[in-house]
Amino acid sequence: MQGPDARVLSRVGWVLTLQLAAAATVVIALVGALVYLAMSAGQRSDAERDLRHVIAANAVENAPPCVWMFSIGDGRVRRTPNAPAELPVQADLRARGTLVREHRIDGISYLVRTEHHGPVVVQAALDRRYQIQERHRLYKALGVAEIGGLLAALITGRLLARRAISPLAEALDRQRRFVADASHELRTPLTRLHVRAQLLARRTDAGALGDELGAIVSDTRQFGEVIEDLLLSARLRPHAVEGSAVDLAGVVASVAAAESVRARTRDIALEVAGAGAPCVVDGIETALRRVVCALLDNAIGYTPPGGRVEVAVARDGDRVELTVRDDGTGFDPADAERIFERFARGAHGSGRRFGLGLSLVREVVESHGGTIEATGRPGAGATFTVRLPAASPPARRRRAGAVPARWARA
Repeated sequence: MQGPDARVLSRVGWVLTLQLAAAATVVIALVGALVYLAMSAGQRSDAERDLRHVIAANAVENAPPCVWMFSIGDGRVRRTPNAPAELPVQADLRARGTLVREHRIDGISYLVRTEHHGPVVVQAALDRRYQIQERHRLYKALGVAEIGGLLAALITGRLLARRAISPLAEALDRQRRFVADASHELRTPLTRLHVRAQLLARRTDAGALGDELGAIVSDTRQFGEVIEDLLLSARLRPHAVEGSAVDLAGVVASVAAAESVRARTRDIALEVAGAGAPCVVDGIETALRRVVCALLDNAIGYTPPGGRVEVAVARDGDRVELTVRDDGTGFDPADAERIFERFARGAHGSGRRFGLGLSLVREVVESHGGTIEATGRPGAGATFTVRLPAASPPARRRRAGAVPARWARA
């Protein structure tokens, strides 16, 4: 699958992958934190137990490795051979009762236990450097496990996301093919029906029957527009052809001239500004013409008799700006994004189609590297603003190569 649907599905796949990777990372981090806390608590408990046993055994001269013991009393000071000169901790010797504290002396961490036995004070200090080294090795192991788990989660998540999204992508592709096939098959008989209704309406005298035939002609024309929109939407593909310079001002003038008859029959003033000066963009003329047609059709359709529709096109720096403004029924500002959804209908207005055409318009504009925005208020009209990149010089345009041609008519 290609096109907008493929981009959406790709984003969904990456979101699922990242969510799974984040969940795996959090789980590994929590497990690592629990292991670290358990190890730290175990080391502290073992160290305290060793110090109690050393003091209970009164093994000053024969203290176990990494433990230094001191006995002060009766004018005598006994100490473990080769004990650090900074020990014992004098502040703890002056305390009363049993005291267990951790000290950092000359960059070395010691766990010190001090006990008072009458006139004798006994102190044992455990060098914790090796315990700290063990924790550092645990840090490194947990870091490697975290990175490995994250990579494994990313790979696994990507594979699972692809498998989960594959049926959805296939269903969307089938839906698109069905819409394209159905629209194509309906277009030919509908065209015949429209032509025959026109011929019959011309041969029928004015009256009730003539009015009904005119309504049939109008209905078949609108039905044909729906079929064309569906067919065009179903054909969206990122194929590219050589872009060409398109005078958007000329397109606006041509479309406005064609719509002027319809505007006059509805007693609507159609004003065009800026169509005399060239405003060249890179793109597909038929696609851009459809943008202008859709916006003008929408504006005229939502403007009551006696109203006004203004169309302006001008170059603003490196962009060309097209504005279509009307003083019709408008729309709720909260619907400014929703009206670009397919088959959406505004909360105000005559109930005409409001979504597919504008949805296609946005896709055309975005495929040409532009943007479209809508502003309006109920009863105060609406304004649609399209901004497209201005055409590059011919040499640059040739080097730039292709632009999306998915909007070119078949």
